[in-house]
Amino acid sequence: MRIAVNIGGDVLGNPSSPAGVVTEAVEGEREGFRSAWTVHFSRAVDALTTLAVAGQATERIELGVGVVPTYPRHPLALAQQAATAQAFCGGRLTLGVGVSHRPVIEGLHGMAFARPAAHMREYLSVLVPLLNGDAVDFDGEHYRVHGGFTVPGTSAVSVLVGGLSPQMVRAAGELADGVVTWLAGPRTIAEVIAPTLRAAAETAGRPAPRLVAGLPVAVTDDVGDARRATEDRFGRYNGLENYQRVYAREGVSAVGELAIIGDESTVEQQLRRYADAGVTELWPVVFPAGDDPAASRARTRSLLAKLAAEL
Repeated sequence: MRIAVNIGGDVLGNPSSPAGVVTEAVEGEREGFRSAWTVHFSRAVDALTTLAVAGQATERIELGVGVVPTYPRHPLALAQQAATAQAFCGGRLTLGVGVSHRPVIEGLHGMAFARPAAHMREYLSVLVPLLNGDAVDFDGEHYRVHGGFTVPGTSAVSVLVGGLSPQMVRAAGELADGVVTWLAGPRTIAEVIAPTLRAAAETAGRPAPRLVAGLPVAVTDDVGDARRATEDRFGRYNGLENYQRVYAREGVSAVGELAIIGDESTVEQQLRRYADAGVTELWPVVFPAGDDPAASRARTRSLLAKLAAEL
């Protein structure tokens, strides 16, 4: 299992400037991380534009976004943007796409959040071939696309699907390169996501899929304070239906119970559970905790850099 580094503070509720995200990508590469991930929020900076700049500022680190909402962006337009960003990233870009959540799509964008699994299947049927350099001849219920585009200097872009439900995971296995999750616990991954994804990819004759899992992580001796800090930083996810279903499966009631928290030994042990569950890449989101948040963050980064080199 590979250990990535998070870049950007939007997921922490502390928005970053585009230049700040690029700087963090450069720092992550200097620390020896092989991959870096950032989020794309509809109310924040455009992640693909930012990663295109990060691609020019770095040399080796792979750059991923999880996830760009599909409903507001036509798949051909997103493919064109991602292919252009890939040209600047030198083949190091991974594009995560997802349907987002009903409050965002209907409340902010004013669009119908209709039949998300069927929508995603059609979206991938257009997006993935285009990002492999092929023209598309597709007529569906949601999209009708005929043709393609040319971006000199680009290369194929790996596509992952933000998926927690079995339907979305099957679509990812059959039509994309894997899934990227947020707040999926080890039971959910081991019992639902990983086996469903592998079976779908195998049935479709696709290569072994990628499974990227994002989770809050803090190395600290004050576990109780860290749990409270998790709720302060990430409690907004507790009210969303997608995550409530995961919580029920994991036997927890809130995000604080899913966060990876403890001293170095405890955190390493918890991280290895995700490798055993089938995760191919862990996306740890480091958050400040305890009486000395800066020290906790430094301890966490040090452990993650060490594990990144070992794993």
